[in-house]
Amino acid sequence: MPRDLVILECSECGRRNYTTDKNKRTVSGRLSKKKFCRFDKKHTSHVEKK
Repeated sequence: MPRDLVILECSECGRRNYTTDKNKRTVSGRLSKKKFCRFDKKHTSHVEKK
């Protein structure tokens, strides 16, 4: 399957808040999205963790 389930971790507090999927064919590196962290109460960068 070309899609892979990944876990997004907050870059500031280090908690794993979100799960999403990514297309392995088009995204070769680590996925990074700007999402709302409910623990920091602000929008932060969330990076893919394995």
